[in-house]
Amino acid sequence: MHKTNSNNEAEILCGIRPLLEAIEAGTEIDKIYLQQNLQGQLFKELWDILKTSKLPYAVVPKSRLDKFTRKNHQGVVAHISAVTSVDLKEVVQSTFEKGEDPLIVILDRVSDVRNFGAIARTADAVGAHAIVATTKNSASVNLDAMKASAGALNHLPLCKESNLNETVTWLQMSGIRVVACSEKTQTTSFESDLTGPLAIIMGSEDKGIAPERLKAADLVVKLPMLGKVGSLNVSVAAGAVLYEIVRQRSLEK
Repeated sequence: MHKTNSNNEAEILCGIRPLLEAIEAGTEIDKIYLQQNLQGQLFKELWDILKTSKLPYAVVPKSRLDKFTRKNHQGVVAHISAVTSVDLKEVVQSTFEKGEDPLIVILDRVSDVRNFGAIARTADAVGAHAIVATTKNSASVNLDAMKASAGALNHLPLCKESNLNETVTWLQMSGIRVVACSEKTQTTSFESDLTGPLAIIMGSEDKGIAPERLKAADLVVKLPMLGKVGSLNVSVAAGAVLYEIVRQRSLEK
């Protein structure tokens, strides 16, 4: 169900035709970067596919592509995912079937690959069942993320969702409480019930959790901050909340 892509050592793909072939072969792609003002029949073919698919892409200056690679990229660079994603619904269903309470970690636009990998490492350590990321505005699941996760992304199911609002609603309808972690509350994680089926949302480094996800959450919690700094690194905060869940679950046994 969950495996490392065999081509993860070549995480950057250059050129329109190689990208078209990769898409046709079903290769999982993290992000596609297109040079501004590209023309030609082959590009039109690629553009038609991008407009009708859910593949994430961005139109950027040539200088941005030149930073990715020294190869002749022909105006197109794609980042290949180092991990094959899985279906969240299958993960949740199989977890319930095993008689376990799901623990899902949702990353709302977390874009730093090292934070992404560090959170995955902690999520695996506490026995989380999956980590969920957005298909857009999320960290690339590349070799840097793999290294930061200390290999956890080889084992922890990764689910990519195009619409987190719909994902939150589906989790709630499936009997999973959604808990948002944000400083925009007076309720701490220590005084909250974090037992039972849970999905924890961690927000981006700069913008936090999107307002619509905060509003939709069943509960919003924060970590107590006793010093003069008003926030924590997202991977540190995730670790603290996840181990509070572990502590509370252990008291139930």
